[in-house]
Amino acid sequence: MERPEVIVIGGGMAGASLAYELSAKCRVVLLERESQAGYHSTGRSAAVFSETYGHPVVRSLTVGSRPFFENPPPGFSQYRLLGDLGVLTIARPDQEARARRAAEEMHAAFPVIRLLDAAEARRIVPILRPDYVACGILKPNVMSIDVHALLQGYLRGARERGAHIVTDAEVLDLQRDQANWRVATRAGEWRADIVVNAAGAWADELAERAGVTKIGLKPKRRTAMILAPPAGVEIKAWPNTVDFDEAFYFKPEAGMILASPCDETPMPACDVQPDEIDIAQCVDRVQKAADLPVRRVERAWAGLRSFVADRVPAVGFDEKAAGFFWLAGQGGYGIQTAPAMGQLAASLLLKQPIPQALQDDGVAGEALDPARLRRSGDATAG
Repeated sequence: MERPEVIVIGGGMAGASLAYELSAKCRVVLLERESQAGYHSTGRSAAVFSETYGHPVVRSLTVGSRPFFENPPPGFSQYRLLGDLGVLTIARPDQEARARRAAEEMHAAFPVIRLLDAAEARRIVPILRPDYVACGILKPNVMSIDVHALLQGYLRGARERGAHIVTDAEVLDLQRDQANWRVATRAGEWRADIVVNAAGAWADELAERAGVTKIGLKPKRRTAMILAPPAGVEIKAWPNTVDFDEAFYFKPEAGMILASPCDETPMPACDVQPDEIDIAQCVDRVQKAADLPVRRVERAWAGLRSFVADRVPAVGFDEKAAGFFWLAGQGGYGIQTAPAMGQLAASLLLKQPIPQALQDDGVAGEALDPARLRRSGDATAG
């Protein structure tokens, strides 16, 4: 291809969605260190679409993503990106007062959300233990996300728009000389005016290699596992069942049960693997809440969710490194915000107005500016 105008480093959901949006307007190279895009956090995500989840900035991005999820561009995917799921948040007697207050607040913003008594919660998920559940909060507007279909839609669409996607392209050197960034990888060398740091858990490491001040990114392990459902029990219609303090969740997944202890264990960037302690804790927490015999764990895995101090993504040009663009710190929200995040990041990078629809949903670039982290002292020097 011709010399690219933008090099995106990282082929997870963040990099893929941005490459898709950018490639309609400029020449893009997307570099992925692994043999397949989305190998790490994206490929290990059990994402849901919830407009009440996360920081207010994240919620605005989620709301702004709904139109894309519900009506993707023609040919983007042959599969529905959103599926029916719902979330049932359950509360023990000691959590009940807080859960009732939270339910009132959520119902005021989203009238479809409602408080359930213990009997109603158990009618929806019959294996819940009567002595455990005091009440529940039902969020029927929460959806499952087909992560694979979304990622492949972005990658395929980016290619069709002319983007060059290169795998097995681990970055060996990243330097700015004169007006260009030079990116040397195991798959070759590229130069461009702008480089995008969408390297996920490795984003701070990549910045340090480029001589750019880090933003204080903290990768944290999240564990998930597959369990067999109770014999003879139909689970397909169950919602995602979550502890009020997010100590665990479990939900139906292709005829089995996907469960997690909702762990957030700080980890260095790596090909993370599950820890036996987290697996055991998850099984114990789920069994205290539900009558679910677990004879064995069918499969377990872990992924890294990366956060900065305020748990809001860092999106925008670095204030001190010309042409260095951050797209990092998505935490556990990167999948559900991907459509709006890709559009927002492309607008900021191209220095164009943010789409009016996103502005109407409250999306503003200032709230995600990486410079805020350094002003507050939350970034770490490179």
